[in-house]
Amino acid sequence: MKIDRLIGILSVLLQSKQTTAPELAGLFEVSRRTINRDIDTLCQAGIPIMTVQGSGGGISIMDGYRMDRTILTSKDMRMILAGLRSLDSVSGSSYYSQLMEKLQLGSSEFVTGKDSVLIDLSSWYKTTLAPKIEVIQSAIENRHLLSFRYYSPSSDGKRKIEPYYLIFRWSSWYVWGWCKDRKDYRLFKLNRMLEVEETKKEFAARDISMPDLSDEKVFKGKPIKTKILFSKDVKWRLIEEFGIDSFTEMNDEKLLFTYEFTDEENLITWLLTFEDKAEIIEPKKVRDKVRKLLRNMSNMYKE
Repeated sequence: MKIDRLIGILSVLLQSKQTTAPELAGLFEVSRRTINRDIDTLCQAGIPIMTVQGSGGGISIMDGYRMDRTILTSKDMRMILAGLRSLDSVSGSSYYSQLMEKLQLGSSEFVTGKDSVLIDLSSWYKTTLAPKIEVIQSAIENRHLLSFRYYSPSSDGKRKIEPYYLIFRWSSWYVWGWCKDRKDYRLFKLNRMLEVEETKKEFAARDISMPDLSDEKVFKGKPIKTKILFSKDVKWRLIEEFGIDSFTEMNDEKLLFTYEFTDEENLITWLLTFEDKAEIIEPKKVRDKVRKLLRNMSNMYKE
């Protein structure tokens, strides 16, 4: 990701008197043009970087400049390394491990070696996720259109997007970008994407801000206000997923759960994972759907 690479480039420049764009491109496995854009970004951020053309030239930080290390405490550095380690858990390469080594080099006073935060973003789909993430990252950095086949509840088909962000949210990975078919920004779940390819066609980056990933924005539609009765022996799950204030303990050893869901399909799917330990009371429309679904399932398994 760009911010990780910028930190890495800055670390290299602080530790070496001079380097070159080809050396940095090889080190971070990107194009020279990407490195040139990164150098411009660092200059705009106030880092006094000099570039000298010709034989013996290269890229360096102006003499006399040093990064104020006091802005990073030991805790800050450990949090940075924990974040990079989490990205390495889904990366298809050793890039983040190499970046961690660069950050730790000469920073022993900040890193004690006693890691207290371990984050693993991998999943059961790690073998298929890592290649997709690598292709998407490359397309974002090179400003190339991304092509893939997408499977949604309503249909499936080929899509082309201008990719802008890789996102980990709702316990899953997504790519956010401008869909050429829908003429709008869309969020695509990586597990539903097949035949993911970085095309050679470049696109001009749009002037965009960070995407709004609030539930209200992503899951459009009227909230579904629910009332569900649960058996007391699944209290642990309600606490784990929604917190202690999501239900009221009733006199009949039942738990009255109230919550506003954003998607009816996900609500019913989630409800069925409780088997016979959950009974939806409201809304009636969803209760009727569950009743019909259970009746159809009963007929399917009838001997």
